[in-house]
Amino acid sequence: MRALIVTTPVPTHFMPLVPLGWALRAAGHDVLVTGQPDIMTAVRSAGLGGVSVGEWFHVGERMRGALNDGERAIDVFGRPEPVTEFPQIWVDHSDSVLPAYLELARAFRPDVIVSDAIECNALILGGVLGVPVVQHRWGVDPLSGPLRAAARTALKDRCERLGLDGLPDPAQLLDPCPPGLQLPSAEPGTPIRYVPYNGGGTVPPGLERAPRDGLRRVVVSLGVRTLALNGVPHVRRILHAFDGLDGTEALVTVEERYRDEIGPVPDQVRMIEPTPLNLLLHHCAAVVHHGGSGTAMTATSFGLPQLVLPQLADQFAHGDQLSAAGAAISLDTAADQDDPELLATSLKTLLTDDTPREGARRLARHMARMPSPTDVAADLARSV
Repeated sequence: MRALIVTTPVPTHFMPLVPLGWALRAAGHDVLVTGQPDIMTAVRSAGLGGVSVGEWFHVGERMRGALNDGERAIDVFGRPEPVTEFPQIWVDHSDSVLPAYLELARAFRPDVIVSDAIECNALILGGVLGVPVVQHRWGVDPLSGPLRAAARTALKDRCERLGLDGLPDPAQLLDPCPPGLQLPSAEPGTPIRYVPYNGGGTVPPGLERAPRDGLRRVVVSLGVRTLALNGVPHVRRILHAFDGLDGTEALVTVEERYRDEIGPVPDQVRMIEPTPLNLLLHHCAAVVHHGGSGTAMTATSFGLPQLVLPQLADQFAHGDQLSAAGAAISLDTAADQDDPELLATSLKTLLTDDTPREGARRLARHMARMPSPTDVAADLARSV
């Protein structure tokens, strides 16, 4: 079987698909990834073969351009309204890459196309080639259904020019959320166990062991953009919330270039280089993060309680659902996130209250019972 993986030009949108790509390769199938240059470093790091198509998309620069000095993403983007229109940026994106995708797909002749859940170009490719398209959610999914519905109108003319009646639906929608985590309004999907993959890397010295003398280790991981999007004061407040939290060691992933600006931190805070999250959580008691799907789902797979500080897009949905499942505390307004006392109280509750710990372990048990990517790869091979 030949499988073509197509994703939007954001590396973190590609990473949840990697375990399925590995499973397909391990079963002897031919797997090829295509996307814009933005994802190709992640493709190489994952050990999969790729073909770069089109120009750089630069999603981070586009987001920075929408912010004024001192504004954070939550100030400008905040909790999103329900999707009713397909954004023009993605219409333009389709126009720019779809011809090259079609040329590549016709040459590769896939038996199945796998994509992330908002890559509508993959649906068009599948319709034109007459092959099934399997879309893979990142996690809690408030976006894919409404976006697909809006894309049917926005991309209708383009589909008709290619001989399609309209935008096809996916043949299958893979869902890594365990029971009790996905939004009730999300369309049903086929379960696939979330296998943490956060990129390649090595464990920082000393962190392969449990902390000394029974210290509780908390990992603070705020994704690749929080600091870049005027987030230094936000991160500084989070780190100072650990001051006076006895018996706790905080590890925070911070690039070297931001550390002078953050300034002095409490003694129990250690700043380390960005490290794949799955390498840090084996001896961890809790995770503080921004609600990104990779971070939220990885922490869930480890059964860890979470403090979620969402900034934009589906990050709010992850915070909402983890909190509703009893596995997290979510502070979803800028005012709450900027409140030092509330941050400190939330951290203390997360570490001392049994409720979030029990909720997190329950979700992890449910996740562990879901079909593995290997199982799903075998089912795909039987169905095409």
